Parts: sequence; structure tokens; C-alpha cells
Amino acid sequence: MLDVTKHRNIGDQTAPTGQKGVHLARTLFDKYGGFSVVSKIVLDLYDRLLDDDEVGPFFDDVEMARIVDHQTKFVSSLMGGPASYTDDQIEKMHARLTITNAHFDTLKGILCRTLLDHGVSEEDAETVVAGFEARRKLVVE
Repeated sequence: MLDVTKHRNIGDQTAPTGQKGVHLARTLFDKYGGFSVVSKIVLDLYDRLLDDDEVGPFFDDVEMARIVDHQTKFVSSLMGGPASYTDDQIEKMHARLTITNAHFDTLKGILCRTLLDHGVSEEDAETVVAGFEARRKLVVE
């Protein structure tokens, strides 16, 4: 039998706390279904980016499977998932590209619409987009 004094309900999960009153934060990554859902979001995001006249050309000579894998891990990390990238890694991955503020803004807009279309709440989408925005200086010339 479950001892409710030692567990707190988190969504549809029950997690041990060890003591009363301890809050365990559920990440956006967990809230929305982990890698499988983030992967679907990122695949849709890249379909939309490729169709965009301004940012699509950045992906002309790119191995898409590789970039989708990296971006899935990156978006997962922004949502509190297990993957992470350092600022140095992000900067190096984008160093050869001539990304302007306008390109970055387009990406943010497409990302936000994609998240919302996949059922991410407006507040949570803003959190993820803010994570992208925090790294603008690493990718924009």
C-alpha cells in the first residue's frame, strides 16, 4: 500500500519526496512526453523552416538527420530534458553561418507557432522561445 505521507502526485506520476511539503518540479520535457514528442515537434519545425524563403537556404547543404538530432537534443534541454549544449558548442556550430537578427526572429516565430500547433501551452512555448532568445548572441553575426 502506498504511504501518501512519503509521496506527492505529479501529474499522472507519483514520486517519493522523503518528507512532507517537498515539491518536485515536473519539467516541460516530461510534461509534453519526452524525446518522442520533442522529436515530432522538431521534425515539423524543420519542415516549416525549409519552406521559409529567408531561413530555408541555411539548410541547403546540411545533413538533415544530423541537424534534426542535434536540435531535438537542444530543444529537449530547453524544456528541462537530459541533453545539453554549452555556449561554446552552440557558437562553434553556427560560426560559419551569416545569421542576422531578422533570420533569428523568423526562427523564433516559426518555433513558437510549431510549439503551439503541437499542443504546447502559450506560457510554456514562451519559456522555450526565451531559451532560444537567451542564445541569440551566440549565433547572430
